[in-house]
Amino acid sequence: MSTLKAGDKAPTFTSKDQNGNTVSLDQFKGKKVVLYFYPKDDTPGCTTEACNFRDNYQGLKAKGIEVLGVSIDDEKSHQKFITKHSLPFTLLADTDKAIVEAYGVWGEKNMYGKKYMGTIRTTFIIDEEGKIAHIISKVDTKSPTAQVLDLLK
Repeated sequence: MSTLKAGDKAPTFTSKDQNGNTVSLDQFKGKKVVLYFYPKDDTPGCTTEACNFRDNYQGLKAKGIEVLGVSIDDEKSHQKFITKHSLPFTLLADTDKAIVEAYGVWGEKNMYGKKYMGTIRTTFIIDEEGKIAHIISKVDTKSPTAQVLDLLK
C-alpha cells in the first residue's frame, strides 16, 4: 500500500487519456485534483464510483476541482466506459502501471481466497501546489464525492 502521506509532493506523471492525448499532473497546477484509482472499467463498484463523480462533476468543477480517474485499462476500454456511462472527466490509461506504482496503489488483493496483484481503490486529493492534501484509502464507492467534499470543508 501507499507510503505517501498528506503533505508529500504528489508524484508527477505523464500518461495518455481515453482519446490518446498526453496528460500530465503539471497541467493542473493551481487547481485541486481528485486523482482516483480504481481497479477496472465497467465493473460494478468502479461504475458506481465513476457515476457518483459524474453526477457531482459540475459542483466539483464549480469549486475548482478537477477529477482524474486512473486504471490500468487501455484507451479503448476507457472510451467505451465513458460513452456507456456519459462520464465527463478524464480517465488515464496506466497500462504500464507507472502511476499506480508511483502512488503505491498496486498491490496484492484477495478475492474469494484467491490472491492476485491489482489496483487498490484509493483517492488522492492534490492541492493547488501539487502536494497531497488527503488520501482516502477506504473509498465509499456509493458516495466518493461526499468523502472528498467532507475533507475539503
